[in-house]
Amino acid sequence: MNQSNYQQQSERPPRREGGRGGSDRGRNFRGKNQRSRGGPSHQDQQVKKQRTSAIDLTKYIDKEINVKFAGGREISGILKGADPLLNMVLDQATETLRIELDQETQTIRKRAVGLVVCRGPSVFTISPLEGHEEIENPFFEATE
Repeated sequence: MNQSNYQQQSERPPRREGGRGGSDRGRNFRGKNQRSRGGPSHQDQQVKKQRTSAIDLTKYIDKEINVKFAGGREISGILKGADPLLNMVLDQATETLRIELDQETQTIRKRAVGLVVCRGPSVFTISPLEGHEEIENPFFEATE
């Protein structure tokens, strides 16, 4: 071994323990912005904000409303209670089924369902029946 090669080896930083390569696997190392896999982090321990609803349903309690659900169901009834996640309780509820026979004709069937608990995440629209009327579709062109 010549003199210059020996000096280069001695100037190298000492090797890390733990075998070959620079892998941090198996060690207790956490890089930047990485949480431990254990319990909740400091941010999770802070007080969580109370969820607020985008719509205030308290003004519609004891009034008749119409609720449309994802999937096409439609129920109208008297609102008895609601929470911030839009879970609702309707009394004297009736379900309206709209069955399309063709593009132009449809059959409307109603059935009484009584007391209903509506699950908030499946609610699509909520509208009061008072002051509500159905209008003709202005974009529908009648073909003769």
